[in-house]
Amino acid sequence: MDKTFLLLGAVAAFLAVALGAFGAHGLRGRLSPEMLGVFQTGVQYHMYHALALILVAGIMGRMSGWLIHTAGWCFVAGIVFFSGSLYLLAVTGVTILGAVTPIGGLLFLIGWACLAFAAI
Repeated sequence: MDKTFLLLGAVAAFLAVALGAFGAHGLRGRLSPEMLGVFQTGVQYHMYHALALILVAGIMGRMSGWLIHTAGWCFVAGIVFFSGSLYLLAVTGVTILGAVTPIGGLLFLIGWACLAFAAI
């Protein structure tokens, strides 16, 4: 399982860098500054949690358990729901997508809480 989270983290980090470059170069002038900021927020949290997945992979080599696994999967789902909804909101302008974003944020929080409890 640690290889799975390492792979997911590396792919997620790659995509965060690619999307960050796309936002900075491909979307500038096409999106309002506000929507460009929304896109950038998605990229930032995407990268933070890609690194968190790599952290989970490293932790799994020393300790295991359902809390570590849950943290990893919450980070994956959080990236999809939080960052994904922000990307789509910024590009399409469909504001209902903003209702999905807090679900991703909650998944991020659950993931971090699981890591904290695993440490205890």
